[in-house]
Amino acid sequence: MKVQVRFIPKDKSLFFPTLKKRVEDYFKENNISRHANAQMVIKSIVLLTGYLLPLVLMMTLELSFGACLGLWALIGVCHAGIGMSVMHDANHGAYSSNEKVNKMMGHTLNLLGGAVFNWKLQHNIMHHTYTNITHMDDDIEDKLIMRFSPHTELKKHHRGQFIFAFFFYGITTLYWVVLKDFAQYVRYTANGVNNNKKEQNRKLLFRIIVQKIFYFSLFLALPAILGIPFWQVLVGFLLKHFISGVILTVIFQLAHTVEGTSHPMPNEHGVIENDWAIHQMNTTVNFARHNKILSWYVGGLNFQVEHHLFTRICHVHYPAIAHITKATAEEFGVPYLENKSFGDALRSHIRALKRFGRQASLNGAIG
Repeated sequence: MKVQVRFIPKDKSLFFPTLKKRVEDYFKENNISRHANAQMVIKSIVLLTGYLLPLVLMMTLELSFGACLGLWALIGVCHAGIGMSVMHDANHGAYSSNEKVNKMMGHTLNLLGGAVFNWKLQHNIMHHTYTNITHMDDDIEDKLIMRFSPHTELKKHHRGQFIFAFFFYGITTLYWVVLKDFAQYVRYTANGVNNNKKEQNRKLLFRIIVQKIFYFSLFLALPAILGIPFWQVLVGFLLKHFISGVILTVIFQLAHTVEGTSHPMPNEHGVIENDWAIHQMNTTVNFARHNKILSWYVGGLNFQVEHHLFTRICHVHYPAIAHITKATAEEFGVPYLENKSFGDALRSHIRALKRFGRQASLNGAIG
């Protein structure tokens, strides 16, 4: 079924046109590009080096199992960092004004075991267009034993989800590289989100399979062939994915599955009666805006408000334009949601999980 939801505001708002002009003026007046700068290039080099060099070291040096686990942990941290900081900007077209550069840096996702085409459908289209709209935004769809929306069926096991959530988060990237891309390929083809022709999809499926073979060969087969006991490689590989899974999932959850965000549903005509930009302000939350170290590592994903409004601006500019966004929102009486610290955001996420684990479905579905 093809997407039919539309945003039609009851009252026309000048909030976003005004904000957009002010942000454009900021770049013009300061004579700077909205794309990557030297800081972003250095960050990309650091994260990619931290991701690949430890693997090379393990395969060329005689290291203890404990030392190897430390390197696998570093790979996991850099795995998450590349996902948040490098491939994310590139696949939004924000890394460079040159689309070839965006494509090249976007395909760092292949080094993480993912497929760019599926990611763009899920993230750029479904999530960014229909943020927090149940059955439209894949990021808040119920997953196995987790519930992230007040509009889905409440089941008994959801009551404990705030406890077991973080173990579940730890297996998300492992599920992604093993099954998720194939499941999305089937689902997006069936529901029309993927509107490729059959021949294009055959090539897409072949490309996904080849990318998976490359990824597993690099991180599992090659180290074992070069002499590292396979069980040690497997333990390290699982550690890498648990670390990256927890980091990536938590950071993304802190933007939308926290207290204060709304979960609007379209009316019987498939209409969300709101301006798209104001909808983003109601469904998205910033956190720890003034934590420079965190901001560097998570690729500005603690500035999700700015990211959702300006996806094609590189995240290194978010701290500067956040002041403009917040001031303009206050001027127009539009919410600017934020948690002051990472700890505040994490506690808010846990409370939201508790609420979704107990709150009866607004649609009356209770299991």
